[in-house]
Amino acid sequence: MRLVRTIAILVALSTSPSLAADGPAWSDWSHDLFARATAEKRFVILDLEAVWCHWCHVMEKTTYADPRVQELLSARYLPVRVDQDANPDLSSRYGDWGWPATIVFAPDGTEIAKIRGYIEPERMQSLLKAIIDDPSPGPSVGEAFEIKPAVSAFLGKAQRTELTKTFDSSYDEKLGGWGENQKYIDADSLDLAISRAEAGDAMATKRARQTLDAAIALIDPVWGGVFQYSEAGSWNRPHFEKIISFQSQYLRQYSQAYAQWKDPKYLAAARDVERYLTSADLNHDVDGHTYYALDDAERRKLGMPRIDKNLYARENGWAISGLAAYYGARDDPKALEIAERAAKWVLANRALPDGGFRHGETDRGGPFLGDTVAMGQALLDLYAATGNRDWLASATKAGDFVASFRDEAGGFFTAKTSEGEAGVFAKPAKLIDDQIQVARFMNMLNRYTGNDGTREQASHAMRYLSAASAEMPRPLPGVLLADDELAVEPTHVTIVGHKDDGRAQSLHAIARALPARYKRLEWLDLREGKLPNPDVDYPDLGEPAAFACSNRICSFPAFSAEELRTNVAQMAKLRPARSAQN
Repeated sequence: MRLVRTIAILVALSTSPSLAADGPAWSDWSHDLFARATAEKRFVILDLEAVWCHWCHVMEKTTYADPRVQELLSARYLPVRVDQDANPDLSSRYGDWGWPATIVFAPDGTEIAKIRGYIEPERMQSLLKAIIDDPSPGPSVGEAFEIKPAVSAFLGKAQRTELTKTFDSSYDEKLGGWGENQKYIDADSLDLAISRAEAGDAMATKRARQTLDAAIALIDPVWGGVFQYSEAGSWNRPHFEKIISFQSQYLRQYSQAYAQWKDPKYLAAARDVERYLTSADLNHDVDGHTYYALDDAERRKLGMPRIDKNLYARENGWAISGLAAYYGARDDPKALEIAERAAKWVLANRALPDGGFRHGETDRGGPFLGDTVAMGQALLDLYAATGNRDWLASATKAGDFVASFRDEAGGFFTAKTSEGEAGVFAKPAKLIDDQIQVARFMNMLNRYTGNDGTREQASHAMRYLSAASAEMPRPLPGVLLADDELAVEPTHVTIVGHKDDGRAQSLHAIARALPARYKRLEWLDLREGKLPNPDVDYPDLGEPAAFACSNRICSFPAFSAEELRTNVAQMAKLRPARSAQN
């Protein structure tokens, strides 16, 4: 079990655990790894692990401590251990296989086997011997296919229908959630359901709320924070790891759910995650089911779980976005203060000269796309939360840097450099999830800035997604989300008034809390000049007012909370069908 506690700028995820003295002679990942393997005629076995990963530690204590396993490794293998959190180029490539993920390569970098999760000592012995006897790639190594980007940036109607069908069929109607074995909230799936619910889809509303209600069981009632997932097809058998990505996601989504449905239990859930985020397998031998059944005092008697104190730009970006959503729903100034402090720290300590971000203190293989996309989105969220144009300026620079990861053959690379010189590592990976995040971030940046270049970058990612999703049978709700967002205008609310005027501040607070997941929120103080994207002309009425717009047609000005809510509801009805551009 592993808990990741984060206090804004201390958002982090991993350092490699200390290795047993009698364990394998682990090597680090290096650019010349396969040249060495070729010279020594050895296979490479990669152990992708994480400090928070319970089964990674169990595997170290049992499998890699097994004398026969060590003997086989010493004879014919180069064992390489990598902290997946510190190495996004590798973790993104093999994220579907862990954690722990065990990948075995031929000396030339060709993949031979990919194994997900814990491997018992006997099974590991058999695997190592079988590869020595026959190094042919096994069934886990799928054949790579070339993706030729689609001509259109929008999904075709037939393709969209098929993706929607696959997504809908993945829902567990009995217990809630998407998928049936491990139970957790899939981020893109819930975002898509909430978007449909906002449009009046009764089935999407039912599914979103059923899932949100069930997932409350994953929140630690004593310390707060959400466990990574629940096992055995049940919401009541949590696996005791608290990971930053889940804390940030659940904080954002429960905050947005409260804005949508005003259900107090969603605000309570968000608050419980927030107090953990801002306010841990204790060891190999203490069972999480026993530990987390204890009260606060009894837990502390046994000792505190380990906390990873690496400081990553990507994880800070996730946390900032979650805190910004919580601030919008609850108007909690402490949450905003922590989010802004974190953003300032990252800008001071992880920013690159040309607008991007390093991952951590050291950056083997970087810079990575994910850090800049996550921080760019976080900066946009802070701009919406505050109206401070400095945040938008930094987000714009991040967008310019994202464009440097572009592959003219289609899509965006995960990293600027390859992970090695051989086999599958001859060039950086291109991941579906990265394309989704780029499309959504660059599209939203275009809405705020009016820059046609960012719109084209979003379209470039979508053309790749449109082609790639046609080859994948798994649900891809993020592709549907990106397609929707590229096709229609977001809910657009603008406050017109001085930022030091209490009446304008009150209207902005109301606008922040409005139930719109896909929302463009701006604050026009005419003393600062026009908005960065002046696509709507707003009158100076001599007093603060709020406007809700759809397709650049705005409602009459609102001067009160009720008027603003009414105008937003009316504007939402004017949103065009998303198929208009197809």
